[in-house]
Amino acid sequence: MEVGIVCVIAHKADCDVCIVFSILCVLMLPVFNNMVKMGIVEKIKEIEAEMARTQKNKATEYHLGQLKAKIAKLRTQLLEPPKGSSGGGEGFEVTKFGHGRVALIGFPSVGKSTLLTMLTGTHSEAASYEFTTLTCIPGIIHYNDTKIQLLDLPGIIEGASEGKGRGRQVIAVSKSSDIVLMVLDASKSEGHRQILTKELEAVGLRLNKRPPQIYFKKKKTGGISFNSTLPLTHVDEKLCYQILHEYKIHNAEVLFREDATVDDLIDVIEGNRKYMKCIYVYNKIDVVGIDDVDRLARQPNSVVISCNLKLNLDRLLSRMWDEMGLVRVYTKPQGQQPDFSDPVVLSADRGGCTVEDFCNHIHRSLVKDVKYVLVWGTSARHYPQHCGLSHNLRDEDVVQIVKKKEKEEGGRGRFKSHSNAPARISDREKKAPLKT
Repeated sequence: MEVGIVCVIAHKADCDVCIVFSILCVLMLPVFNNMVKMGIVEKIKEIEAEMARTQKNKATEYHLGQLKAKIAKLRTQLLEPPKGSSGGGEGFEVTKFGHGRVALIGFPSVGKSTLLTMLTGTHSEAASYEFTTLTCIPGIIHYNDTKIQLLDLPGIIEGASEGKGRGRQVIAVSKSSDIVLMVLDASKSEGHRQILTKELEAVGLRLNKRPPQIYFKKKKTGGISFNSTLPLTHVDEKLCYQILHEYKIHNAEVLFREDATVDDLIDVIEGNRKYMKCIYVYNKIDVVGIDDVDRLARQPNSVVISCNLKLNLDRLLSRMWDEMGLVRVYTKPQGQQPDFSDPVVLSADRGGCTVEDFCNHIHRSLVKDVKYVLVWGTSARHYPQHCGLSHNLRDEDVVQIVKKKEKEEGGRGRFKSHSNAPARISDREKKAPLKT
């Protein structure tokens, strides 16, 4: 029974027993929500066990596709806020600051707090025991005339996507970041990287992947329209119909522009996935052999460092800068030297890197007054180049904005741009008669 209905019954009955019962319902509501979530977790485990028992072949691919769709639906329900809650609980969210945001994610005691202290100068308590950091600690990295916010998050454990160890709050903060630094211990097994990737994918994060080229649109009528621009090897029309029916979608348009998998189709249908860049940072390389360091350094999207000996931190900053794709644009007033002290920082993930985005970053009303811009830098074919609002800027370009000149009311120069004479002849003033 809902809390509001119980309170109304208690108010009408005016009975001490009803009042006590309503208070108990309010107190037991979080317990009921937790029981519902535990039921969802158990259903997910049962479906995963059934998938593990099922052999993968041509005859069972439709059944496995339906099971994957059911798991995706249950995990979406698991991430929804509980019913009857007045608001979100205590979280780790901090105000965005600077030109970019980077989140540190990893198991406890892998060196996240030490890395934050070395890169930003912000003190974050570090100790030899686990779970030293219990909340989000922000810091600012000053690199290449930009300010990058670095967040030290508490360590997550296996099962964080189900709420263990406040893992949901940690992952929610990482979703709001521009890039993720997954800090790993080089002296431990590779299984930690797989566990963290699995936990992040369970809540809708896709690391170092691009959105699948699948066009999907719901319709009111017309049934399901299935098309593809190339031969498909993982999904056919029957499997697509079964997955859509699992989501109770009977009218839609689906177009495959690439040979996508079943998981890609489910991600497009869910529509709540976020595709992020991730750098795997292997710390504590001073306690492993040179062969292991060389093997880890050659892996894709990986950087090896040592916070204890301060090794390779400059390479980490350079790799972070390249992955974030920040573009510094310097302004040049007319008749003056460029201002290289305070650049305008643009990003493809935060608005875009065109001249129009640059003008909007300065002021929203500046775009309508722009006549043309002069650009010096790697994006220009010659110096200076006359460009329009659609020109794409690159890092360390210099831009001079030429505004439209306002026309005076009476015109300019020797000739007026318009006449002040009345439009009709009858409205003209008659001249005074000549002397008689």
